[in-house]
Amino acid sequence: MFSKALVPLIALSLMLAVAGMPALAQTPSQESLDANPQTRLDVTADHRKFQRLSREFASGPEVTEACIHCHTEAARQVHNSIHWTWEYDQPETGQRLGKRFVLNNFCLGIAGSEQRCASCHVGYGFDGPDFDFTAENRVDCLVCHDNTGTYSKFPTAAGHPLYEDTMFRGRMVEAPDLNHIARHVGKTTRTTCGSCHFEGGGGDAVKHGDLDSSLIDPPFFVDVHMSPEGLDFSCSTCHEFSGHVQEGSRYHKKTHSGEVTVPGRVNERPGCQSCHGAEPHSAGIHDKLNQHSQFIACQTCHIPEMARGGLATKTLWDWSTAGELDAEGRPVVRRDGNNYVTYDGMKGDFAWAENYPPIYRWFDGNMSYTLLEDPIDPSQVVDINTPQGEPWGPGALIWPFKLVDGRQPYDVVHQRLLVPHLFGQDEYAYWRNYDWDRALESGMRQANLSGQTSAEYSGQYGFVNTQMFWSVNHMVAPADEALSCASCHTTGGRLEGLPGVYIPGRDRHSVIELVGWVAVLATLLSVLAHGGLRVFLARRRRSGDEA
Repeated sequence: MFSKALVPLIALSLMLAVAGMPALAQTPSQESLDANPQTRLDVTADHRKFQRLSREFASGPEVTEACIHCHTEAARQVHNSIHWTWEYDQPETGQRLGKRFVLNNFCLGIAGSEQRCASCHVGYGFDGPDFDFTAENRVDCLVCHDNTGTYSKFPTAAGHPLYEDTMFRGRMVEAPDLNHIARHVGKTTRTTCGSCHFEGGGGDAVKHGDLDSSLIDPPFFVDVHMSPEGLDFSCSTCHEFSGHVQEGSRYHKKTHSGEVTVPGRVNERPGCQSCHGAEPHSAGIHDKLNQHSQFIACQTCHIPEMARGGLATKTLWDWSTAGELDAEGRPVVRRDGNNYVTYDGMKGDFAWAENYPPIYRWFDGNMSYTLLEDPIDPSQVVDINTPQGEPWGPGALIWPFKLVDGRQPYDVVHQRLLVPHLFGQDEYAYWRNYDWDRALESGMRQANLSGQTSAEYSGQYGFVNTQMFWSVNHMVAPADEALSCASCHTTGGRLEGLPGVYIPGRDRHSVIELVGWVAVLATLLSVLAHGGLRVFLARRRRSGDEA
């Protein structure tokens, strides 16, 4: 306790102390931090001072050679990453996956179209099966570490950026300034990761229902973790990198371990539990919410809808209608009232959706894929991938998914899916000749050369309906916008039709209902009997007192 006489003196001392500590009294702006790396505690090198970077670069590989002069192990580390190999041996299903091996119902597959697909490969020059996956100077450092926001790969340059200004689709595209970018590199950002992951399937928001450019600077209601109004996470806050290999993969998820992993420490894969623990809710009445987290993924309740950032996502892609050209031989394009393309002569028909709920499946973190060798039943809808996990099985949780419907080519004789050669300047590319037969023959030949399959094309094709599941993990809403109990505990609710779990309010079971009503009746009778007995005893006591 201080005497009142000392209060003015203490206040004056504090004022003088603050005045003498300008660094504490004035927090540097973000702009000044970016401009002065020496003021940032998370930066130990100012690349503008590196003499080796103060030169003109003629190509991306030249920049990489300058990078690995100091970062001597970086390229070889990247060589071990799925971002480079596009290959993943799934240990639990035994399937060889990765972009070089799986199919999808967006762009179908990469065989024969590597030069176009490589615009999202973390390398330079991946244009076919002969690409040298051991070349260190082929690693593209800038695509992940550019901090200027100006670096981009050109869509048709096999992973290279433009090296001179070029006219493309009627407009001039400027070549990025490699010298400037090389001197302004740093940690990955939402922008660098999003340059590929937000653009999957050929455009912003197309493939994923929970990843699009709205996450570069998201409002709080779109994602509480990434929003600058919230935690301002970058992608690598959760998808931690160690030796240029990131945690977390759609090919092998960790659904529920019962253990808490902590960012910054040794762990397996990212998950909500890493920060929120295994019992994230207050106990409340009967601890019901934490009990639900034992069999329901956090995402199920906390991502109530997809495509919530103002961009619609693609929900249907029908390749069977592609090929319509105008009188001048150009692909016909039609748009809806919101300017979304609903038909493209190069690609077929599309459907889009925004702010819509996911579907739900039991999921243990493993996906089984239909690959080029696998037989299909074309009389049924073919699952391109199937979430694994039985109700209440090991690691299985109720998980949200985006479901994409498709219609794509298959081999009528061998009853297998096919991959066409879509992009290229040669006579076989579908986008040059609009001849499915030649494109499929070439695509399957390239798939054989690359080691993707040994299956052959019979020469007869048709189109089959397909569907594909994409797990939903981003765009986490504020807690007060999470699903309510009534969202599922009702007929026609979110989990309508999901097997393996009895949901009061959704389900009716004669035995359970009989037991419940018996319990209610027994409770009522017990209460009445107890009350009646108390009344009887009270009256009897009063009668005894009066006697």
